[in-house]
Amino acid sequence: MEPVVPPEITAELTQILSNLVLGDNEIRSNAEKAVNERLAHAPDLYLLALAQFAIVADTEVMRSFSLVLLRRLLFRPVPTPNTLSSTDSASSSTSQPVPSFHSLTAPRLSLFDHLSTSALTNLERLLLHSLSHEPAASVRRKTVDTISDVANQGMLRGRPWHALQAQVFSMTQATDVTNGVTGEGLRESAYRVFAGCPNLVMDLQTDAVLGVLGKGLRDEQSIDVRYAALLASVAYLSHADAHQLAQSLSLMYPILDTLPPLAHSINQPAMATSPTSIEDKTPTAHLQSFLVALTPLCSAHPNLFNPHLSALLTFLPPLLFANTDPGPTPTVRAPYPTGLGGGDDRSGSFSTPTGSPSRESPTAETEDEEEGQSLRLSALEFMLSLCEARPSMFRKSVNVGEGWIAVLVRACLEGMAELDEENPYGTPGGLSQWLTDDPTTSSAAENDSPPALYEQSLDRLACAMGGKAILPPSFQYIPSMMANYDWRSRHAGLMAIAAIAEGTGKVMAHELGRVVELVVPMFKDSHPRVRYAACQCVGQLCTDIEEVIEQYHEQLFAVLIPALEDPEPRVHSHAAAALINFCEGVERDTLLPYLDHIVQRLLKLLNPDADPTQVRSYVQEQVITTLAMVADASEATFAQYYHSIMPLLINVLRNANGADHRKMRLKAMECAGLIAIAVGREIFRPDSSVLVELLIRIQKSPFDPQDTQLSHYLMGTWAKICQAMGPEFEPYLPAVMPDLLATASMKADVSVYDEDEEKAEDREGWETVNMDGQTFGIRTAAIEEKCQAFETMVIYASTLNARYAPYLAQSLEITLPALRFYFHDGVREACALLLPMLLHCGQQSGTLTDQMIAATLQQLITVISDEQDSTFLASLYKALDDCVKLLGGRSVLNADYVNAIIQATKRQLHTLAQKRRSRAARPSSFLDDDREDLALLEEMEDFALEEMAKVLSMLNSNHELLVAISSVKELGTNQYQTEIEEDG
Repeated sequence: MEPVVPPEITAELTQILSNLVLGDNEIRSNAEKAVNERLAHAPDLYLLALAQFAIVADTEVMRSFSLVLLRRLLFRPVPTPNTLSSTDSASSSTSQPVPSFHSLTAPRLSLFDHLSTSALTNLERLLLHSLSHEPAASVRRKTVDTISDVANQGMLRGRPWHALQAQVFSMTQATDVTNGVTGEGLRESAYRVFAGCPNLVMDLQTDAVLGVLGKGLRDEQSIDVRYAALLASVAYLSHADAHQLAQSLSLMYPILDTLPPLAHSINQPAMATSPTSIEDKTPTAHLQSFLVALTPLCSAHPNLFNPHLSALLTFLPPLLFANTDPGPTPTVRAPYPTGLGGGDDRSGSFSTPTGSPSRESPTAETEDEEEGQSLRLSALEFMLSLCEARPSMFRKSVNVGEGWIAVLVRACLEGMAELDEENPYGTPGGLSQWLTDDPTTSSAAENDSPPALYEQSLDRLACAMGGKAILPPSFQYIPSMMANYDWRSRHAGLMAIAAIAEGTGKVMAHELGRVVELVVPMFKDSHPRVRYAACQCVGQLCTDIEEVIEQYHEQLFAVLIPALEDPEPRVHSHAAAALINFCEGVERDTLLPYLDHIVQRLLKLLNPDADPTQVRSYVQEQVITTLAMVADASEATFAQYYHSIMPLLINVLRNANGADHRKMRLKAMECAGLIAIAVGREIFRPDSSVLVELLIRIQKSPFDPQDTQLSHYLMGTWAKICQAMGPEFEPYLPAVMPDLLATASMKADVSVYDEDEEKAEDREGWETVNMDGQTFGIRTAAIEEKCQAFETMVIYASTLNARYAPYLAQSLEITLPALRFYFHDGVREACALLLPMLLHCGQQSGTLTDQMIAATLQQLITVISDEQDSTFLASLYKALDDCVKLLGGRSVLNADYVNAIIQATKRQLHTLAQKRRSRAARPSSFLDDDREDLALLEEMEDFALEEMAKVLSMLNSNHELLVAISSVKELGTNQYQTEIEEDG
């Protein structure tokens, strides 16, 4: 192909690119600057040179690098000489604050937008040449990625790429070696282009598109072609409209027909006539890739799979279960035979896999097991995604549905029982390592281990399908698992009950007696991980099913309290954690008989007689947290323990200054605040000044960037002390209000990233969103602090009333605009709650001005008029109603205010009526899986309508809009609630 840029430019770029891939930071940094300088002055020339270099470079590495760099640079904002390259490391990436969310949606011109027509034409020509002439498959895939981006962005800008469409369709027919590229390679690349840019075919005749895709899916010569065609088919169906989907149902047959040959070949020796693949993959790995590629379609269009569920139910189950060797059978003489997982292992009706048959190479065995595990998890995710996307599909088809759910439940339970005693979560050390590890710093390996993934899947399945579908197959296995000789099965049974509690709570509540009978004996199990799981199970049940506390507190306290004396720190710490869940739902009178036993044991753990070097800090941190919750639940009765606990907490706050005790100091703050509230002002008063002085000292200490939670705990503790001290807290307002007001007035911290998306997402405490080819980040930690600041202001204003007056004007100035803080609903709710309190404070202190009243009423009415969130709309109307009544009722509203309220209410009634009519017009088949959400939405709308009615009744008890409110209510009539299955 003829060069499109001068040779000196090519030579210069060759040197720059060579420097970019070097390990020397200084050389690479200079090369990045050189790239930016040249792109800033002559983007056409250097982007074309980069595309040309992707064709002529001698090595595959440099051709691939050129294509990756070209793809990134094309759609970046136009650089200046000072802009860093996208190849820069994360440590030198830039983040530019953005003043408002709305500015993020403004068009952002990229280098692609600045290319001349002739440059674009030449760029497309170079990329098409690379697509058809590049001999290396790995490089050709980079070409496909770049072509897909150019095609997609061009179409968004009204520039179709007809030459690409024609060439790719031609490549799907290739059979012989052309330009050094095999026919299989050309076909694979063609289908990958369709996958990356489905718009190339969306406007064509459906039959023609199905013919091309079907041919690729049936390709007998290459697995890679079939895989690329599968990607293309999934992309096409995902982008198709309803009419195209209806015409494309036949495509599901060749799509699903790609799977059985791969499954069949897993246990068959490779034949000379087998389909080829350029990748060194086993049949197991290929099948796993195909299932992963197909899974997004399960979520996007689950109905496409409905006619094929029976066939899938025959094909998929064998992929979900490991090839198990049950090992030797226990006998009277050898009840714990070798090979069942250790000295405590026993055997039962629910077998736990112990590994596949031995192979010649241990490495090969490990790799095969990892591939097999990946395949199992991929098949599980495929089936689970269908359940989550369309639960009704399995509820209506009784035979298939029950079989489908039963298979998934069994697969999850077996997978959860595949813990490795010698390697519990990807790290060596076995049980001894698990016992010595700090559970508060759980590793990613533990959370991402296969047993944890199976547990998460069971949780998701229960939440999707509900109790009626999940409990019967689960309890077909769980009782036998709990009686199994193998500790891993007992552990899995307990963790399974905990996992399904949330999704099946409504139905499980009727079977609690049976569940408690299964769980309680496990607290005496000989294996510490089983006892740990028992604590986890009880804690989760207390959170998800309140009835378990009311009906079975005697049985559960009888095992939880002794568990605080378990010999293993991880177990007694987890028992203390489970007590928190118990105390959050228990009635005070229920807790009191057990209070002495609980507190005595907790104090012993907090201040043990053992060697201080053997004390685990995470145990003490957990105990402090549990004591706080026990105090909160037992209220004034906790006063008898006050003098034993508060000195210990003050000692922690005074002396726990090192990094190792950072978390304990935070927990001590929280606990001291809750105990102060529980015991009351009189008992707390002697220690209040000491505690306040310690908090001020901590607040003024040098900033520690590693102590990321300090401000959160300080703010929360100050609020608790205010509640405990009441009016006596007033002298300390100058110490707390400046920081509080500053936090409440913070703007949303939004940044623009020039780095790639993965690096942006790696930043802790940030959420990323992609718009217009650019990645934006929102610092969620700052927004949460802002919300907490407003919630703390609510506590101060409601507790201190007139004494809060010095900060009234500043608080109003910050609160009124925050009613439109759309980044966080909690901020807006707190502001709506705070406004009546601030007006009351002003009234009581005589500092409320007419300007404050006018600003408050005007802002409330304006926000009501524009509000689209029904939940918050109710809060706004309530705030308006409370404010007006506080100020004296209807008489404080002049004609302009009344008219504005009526107009805003008319607008909201019109909007709500339209929403309800639109939902009612949808076919019932579209509502099957959304009925519970719709019922909740309608309930929130009804709350808003009720608050509207209160405001209108205040204006005029016979107001004509009250009839309109009733009419809008009748449009709902709870048509969704009546059809919700009570199977939670």
